[in-house]
Amino acid sequence: MPQTALREVEHDITISAPAADVYRLLAEVGNWPQIFPPTIHVEQLESTGNQERIRIWATAGDEAKSWTSRRTLDPVARRIDFRQEVSAPPVASMGGAWIIEELAPEKSRVRLLHDYRAVDDDPEGLAWIDRAVDRNSHSELAALRVNIEQVHARRELTFSFEDSVRVDGSAEDVYAFIDEAQLWSERLPHVASVRLEEDTPGLQTLEMDTRAKDGSTHTTRSYRVCLPHHKIAYKQTTLPALMTLHTGRWTFHEEAGTVIATSQHTVTVNTDNISAVLGPDAGVAEAREYLRGALGANSRATLGHAKDHAERRRGL
Repeated sequence: MPQTALREVEHDITISAPAADVYRLLAEVGNWPQIFPPTIHVEQLESTGNQERIRIWATAGDEAKSWTSRRTLDPVARRIDFRQEVSAPPVASMGGAWIIEELAPEKSRVRLLHDYRAVDDDPEGLAWIDRAVDRNSHSELAALRVNIEQVHARRELTFSFEDSVRVDGSAEDVYAFIDEAQLWSERLPHVASVRLEEDTPGLQTLEMDTRAKDGSTHTTRSYRVCLPHHKIAYKQTTLPALMTLHTGRWTFHEEAGTVIATSQHTVTVNTDNISAVLGPDAGVAEAREYLRGALGANSRATLGHAKDHAERRRGL
């Protein structure tokens, strides 16, 4: 048997934060879309003791991919080992580890290890993986440092909120309205135009022009993970000027013959653009209020139309 072309690489970064805090952040995968630019969504599938199984949706280059990994968490050694169960081509196998080393009480070294192989040991495939791993590793480590050192120091910049509506209809019909975003320009007054791609079932790229109250429009681009018929999670990659981060999810819970449909947002304020957007006297509090109002209004409008759609369907 010929020797397979296994590649082993390591990236590292120094962070001004206690090692235990860094480890906890890495261990909590539900926050990864807010921490790491490539990560769209993470679902914990199983958890037993120090073992867990997770599914990750993330971008690699300009493509969105999904894979399932198993992780072994060791809080004493501050090490998290991971191994993809089934990798997405051109990756044949992928694994590695996060290792957090204490350099001082308020300083840590984070090492990110990867080992991988390309399908059929194809040199072009291996080169593609090399580039994706290098790019994503630098991005993830830099984002981790920013999140620990800056975001946590100014917690008021990042906030979450949600809006809900009770629907006298089926979860399938409410879900379908949100899933079929290619129809939103016909169904939603605040959507001027929309472009939806879904090359892989359940993994969408959504670009749309949204109308503001003053009549202006802004363009956003999002990746969406659709999990019938209970959740659609998304992450915006092209953002309005007032945000540096926007993730969210639509959830649908059946309850006593009705459906509770909820829109949840997590947002980070872009402080560099507050004055340009809201005026010289505005600050973080005004930016938070503006974003809560604008995003919430659009979500409530979408939920209202989804409710009408589902209730009409039930009445047929």
